[in-house]
Amino acid sequence: MFELWHLIVAAAAALVIGLGVGFLIRKSIGEKKIGSAEKEAKRILDDSQKDAEAKKKELLLEGKEEVLRLRNETERELKERRSEVSRQERRLNQKEEALDKKTETLERKNEQLDEKLKANDALREEISVVLSKHLTRLEEISGYTAEQAKMELLDRVESEARHEMAQRLDELESQFKDEADAKARNLLSLAIQRCAADHVTEATISAVALPNEEMKGRIIGREGRNIQKLETLTGVELIIDDTPETIAISGFDPVRREVARLALEKLIADGRIHPARIEEMVEKSRKEVDAVIKQAGERATFEVRVHGIHPDLIKLLGRLRYRTSYGQNVLQHSIEVAWLAGIMADELGVDGTAARRAGLLHDIGKAFPQDMEGSHVELGVNALKKYKENPEIIHAVEAHHNDVEPHTIIAVLVQAADAVSAARPGARREDMENYIKRLQKLEEVAVGFRGVEKAFAIQAGREIRVMVKPEIVSDEDMKLIAREMAKKIEDEVKYPGQIKLNLIRETRTVDYAK
Repeated sequence: MFELWHLIVAAAAALVIGLGVGFLIRKSIGEKKIGSAEKEAKRILDDSQKDAEAKKKELLLEGKEEVLRLRNETERELKERRSEVSRQERRLNQKEEALDKKTETLERKNEQLDEKLKANDALREEISVVLSKHLTRLEEISGYTAEQAKMELLDRVESEARHEMAQRLDELESQFKDEADAKARNLLSLAIQRCAADHVTEATISAVALPNEEMKGRIIGREGRNIQKLETLTGVELIIDDTPETIAISGFDPVRREVARLALEKLIADGRIHPARIEEMVEKSRKEVDAVIKQAGERATFEVRVHGIHPDLIKLLGRLRYRTSYGQNVLQHSIEVAWLAGIMADELGVDGTAARRAGLLHDIGKAFPQDMEGSHVELGVNALKKYKENPEIIHAVEAHHNDVEPHTIIAVLVQAADAVSAARPGARREDMENYIKRLQKLEEVAVGFRGVEKAFAIQAGREIRVMVKPEIVSDEDMKLIAREMAKKIEDEVKYPGQIKLNLIRETRTVDYAK
């Protein structure tokens, strides 16, 4: 037991001694580590200070170098500017010296001029004195003053010159007049002989042959519906009388009459004659007449050898085929004027093509509808300007009735050719023109009323058939319009006998069964 106790005590003592020794050893090791760490930190701090000092010195050096560089650049710029200023000063000095020299030269020249002017003044005074002495001497010798002698001399020279000029002018005028008359007669006779245009006088009635007498009844239709429809659509009058197998179409407008004739021939050939078919054939005939008008215009240009005319002007030319002036066909008249003007131009050495072109287009204004304002000359000139025609041609058209003074040879030739074509015996008929103008005036008066859609003068002007718009004019309004229309015709139109006004108001309703 005692030994065990000693062992325990010894073990405890050994443990205590080990712990103390361990503590001392650990303390010694820790102190060594702390010391080495402090040394390392001090070394790092010293190194950092050394690096900072080195960088500081390096930055100072760089700053000094930059300052030195900027100073050098500034000094160089200052030297350049000083050099430029010096050059400018030298230039200014040179210019001032040159100006001073020029000023001196000008002053010397001014002095010389002043001296010459003084010498000239003195010489002029001396010449004036001498001239005055000579003039006084001459006046004493002649008995005239200088002004009287001058006027006497001028009067004598002027009188002699006028006398000689008058004699010369009389001789030249007589010579030129004889030559011009002979040449003009020769040109006109030659042009008339060489021109072989047709004489065409339009009538106001066209005849349509029928295959049999039964066809008259079919054309009239039940209660006259067919014939009334055809007359309403075309604006002409169908005359069905005892003439065997013939129907006459009466109308003053050749275009309407031609449309009616073609439509009637188509209906007779087809055999189906009823209102719907009549409308179809009339429309088809209108298209055919338009094609004929175009072909007539093209044929006229080819015939007179004029090309390059605008297509719309060619259509207007074709419409002249259905226009008459005092019974003379206007298209044939235009062709004749073109040839006459061209022949005379060729004989005179002027542009014959331009003369033919002006002659062909001189009555182009007559192709427009009659309700357009202005004379045919104004309408033609406006149309030619619209389609960019040559100004020389436009002037010839404008001057062919002396609306303006002609100032070109071609304009004068067109005037002469127009007069020759119109003055030939049988070329025109005054009564026909007055008759057509009266019918046109009747239609013009009727169309001028509100709500009137179309108006046709028929039966040689003894009846006016008026179509009104049903949506504008009522049945009650028609009586008032008819009365006012009759009063206006009585006041504005001269006519024989009496005129019947036939107003038609037609309402249509169309629907489709599907």
